[in-house]
Amino acid sequence: MSPTEAAHVAEELGDRVALILDGGRTPVGLESTVLDLSGEALVLLRPGGVTSEQLTELLGPVAVPASAEPRSPGMLPSHYAPALPLRLEAIEAHPGEALLAFGLNAPPGFAEVLWLSRSGDLAEAAANLFAMLRRLDRPAFAGIAVMPIPEHGLGRAINDRLRRAAAALRQG
Repeated sequence: MSPTEAAHVAEELGDRVALILDGGRTPVGLESTVLDLSGEALVLLRPGGVTSEQLTELLGPVAVPASAEPRSPGMLPSHYAPALPLRLEAIEAHPGEALLAFGLNAPPGFAEVLWLSRSGDLAEAAANLFAMLRRLDRPAFAGIAVMPIPEHGLGRAINDRLRRAAAALRQG
């Protein structure tokens, strides 16, 4: 999973680096938007902090890649994955699961609940995504469930990362 705090970098790199500068938590929480500007059309290779709606407003229509061939970091079918199974579009609890909740109400019965955003704010959810996945990715739980996230604005990038994280376990 992508590091969004200096502590995450330290966990991943350990003593392989002599120094980690801590500039605070990343404000967006997601990796950058990646575009291909080499052809006639603007192609969105990876959704990120700049949404396709913002791009369309500034630059005109945005296309998606014609092929599934990875042309940018973060385009592999499985990526960003926790060790635990990740279940998307969760509307009810499965035994032993933790929940990443979004919106006002969370379904009952989860072993632990962390809120990406209680108010349904996609920017807040994006900023919390990887840090909260890391907090729940521990042996105390059977898996991590994620409530539905709207598929617009930053939700598109959040869902992209979640689908890729869930795909890693389906393939493995």
